[in-house]
Amino acid sequence: MKALTWQGSHDVRVETVPDPTIRDAEDILLRVTATAICGSDLHLYRGKVPGMKDGDILGHEFMGVVEEVGPGVSRVKKGDRVVIPFTISCGDCFFCQKSLYAACETTNPSRGAILNKKDVHSGAGLFGYTHLYGGYAGGQAEFVRVPKANVGPLVIPEGVADEEVLFLSDILPTGYQAVLNAAVGEGSTLAIFGAGPVGLMSAACARLLGVERIFMVDQHQYRLDFAKETYGVEPINFDVDDDPAQVIVERTNHRGVDASIEAVGFEAKGSVVETTLTNLKLEGSSGKALRQCIAATRRGGVVSVPGVYAGFIHAFLFGDAFEKGLTFRMGQTHTQQHMPALLDFILDGKLAPNVIISHRMALAEAAEAYKIFDKAEDDCRKVVLRPH
Repeated sequence: MKALTWQGSHDVRVETVPDPTIRDAEDILLRVTATAICGSDLHLYRGKVPGMKDGDILGHEFMGVVEEVGPGVSRVKKGDRVVIPFTISCGDCFFCQKSLYAACETTNPSRGAILNKKDVHSGAGLFGYTHLYGGYAGGQAEFVRVPKANVGPLVIPEGVADEEVLFLSDILPTGYQAVLNAAVGEGSTLAIFGAGPVGLMSAACARLLGVERIFMVDQHQYRLDFAKETYGVEPINFDVDDDPAQVIVERTNHRGVDASIEAVGFEAKGSVVETTLTNLKLEGSSGKALRQCIAATRRGGVVSVPGVYAGFIHAFLFGDAFEKGLTFRMGQTHTQQHMPALLDFILDGKLAPNVIISHRMALAEAAEAYKIFDKAEDDCRKVVLRPH
């Protein structure tokens, strides 16, 4: 089959690789009909995440048609059209029983071995996202093996286009969980740092839940313009206003917003000191966006962090967070927990996540698609790839 493989920093290639096969009783084989490039895929593309090996198949946002089922699969059957969550979860362990699927104890045995530490539990395995998360082949391919198919796949009814539901695989549940974690609702104020796909989905879900005012911060004016037109946000370009948090505080009676969502992650553009420390591997993540969230949020408010972070952070300003009495909620998305309700919202016409798609390309063009998305060229917001 054809699949997009990682060959090093800024080097991805569509190659012919062996077809996947059923390995375990609860596996299915999926013929991929649509897959997307996620913002977190760019961390891999830029070589910022350890645990990648030459030839790894990328992609964790995908859907398709079930081609073959293992003997232990009862949730889906051959011919079903399904969306696959990006986390691989067993459904039976301590955390899965609490619907904390991203913390699954059984699907990722590899992190401890890679870090040379015993008994390191890193949560669920992820599709196409380094051997730190199990080394599972991803879905930017013609076919993919899907383990634990009695827990993950969500069957899609007839008459619904792939693009309407594809983002149930990751960014829509991630944006939704970010808003739930922010504890906002009718009449609330919210700041979203990052107007990428997760930030946009957070804005959509915030509107769904009745948030009154949404401030959105980004450096790409075209993304801010889209968010303003589509979700009614109040845009702030940090290349123009170098202290967005201060702008937000001034516009909210000098209190700050009820909550902030940090949808940028560890590659947020930081100071010269942070950039140097990161390049020297003395720091794992930039703390700039988090510092802005702390500054923009009112006393007693919430900082919700769906953005991916790793390692140490310079100048976290924990004292400021303590003094303001802030609550932090964060972590990988418990995708399976949210998918059914979000599908209902889509079917009822309350959510249209596909409106953010800006580029539709063939899988064969995936390397070019990564370049466009990475460099924010051609007003790129979200890329969907078609294997066939």
